[in-house]
Amino acid sequence: MMNRRAMMLAGAAVAVASCSRSSSPLRSTSPLAAPVLPKSAGPASVPAMVRNDGPRAAFSTVDPTLLRKALASLDRHGERIRQRDRIAIVDFSAPSSDARMHFLDVEDGKAIRLLVAHGSGSDPHHTGYLERFSNAFGSNASSEGAYLTDDYYVGKHGRSQRLIGLDATNNNALERAVVVHSAWYANDDMIKAHGKLGRSQGCFAVGENKLDDVFSFLGKGRMIFAARS
Repeated sequence: MMNRRAMMLAGAAVAVASCSRSSSPLRSTSPLAAPVLPKSAGPASVPAMVRNDGPRAAFSTVDPTLLRKALASLDRHGERIRQRDRIAIVDFSAPSSDARMHFLDVEDGKAIRLLVAHGSGSDPHHTGYLERFSNAFGSNASSEGAYLTDDYYVGKHGRSQRLIGLDATNNNALERAVVVHSAWYANDDMIKAHGKLGRSQGCFAVGENKLDDVFSFLGKGRMIFAARS
């Protein structure tokens, strides 16, 4: 059964509806403590992100079908996802030029969204659109499903966060080193210059000046849900 927070999100959904192994965090890495940022430096205060106030406006940033899928996944994995006050949903139906990584805060009914790259194996011709998912080693592709945010570490891409894949479609995420990290090719100016972001090796790569905001919002033990609507 859904808990109170999930029910609040579900109600909002009804309302609006009407990477590669070489960079593996499992080896030669240094752990990081979870970052603690003052509220004034949190995601809601970053003007480059899109902000909406009020539950209906906030949750309407996400496609209703995708939101329902995410909530069903949150409920299904409830025993492993203990922090349920905030979730992230990545809408891979949208191109990389869109702010398609949505952060929903159930406590205050607000949402933010920002740019995120997908894997080169999911977009072999670099069109800016994800064509396919893969959970295979060496695919360099993005995987769909629910992820549990885990430890922070310093690796090939600098400060990063491990992710645990909770579904059969992404359960190789930890061994594939599918993580959250920042990258120059995910910066906002890539859209002005090229009309799309660069591609990762399957990781959720965000802009270099957005990583602290992502870490601050999600922390450890929350869900990222990635899929197409």
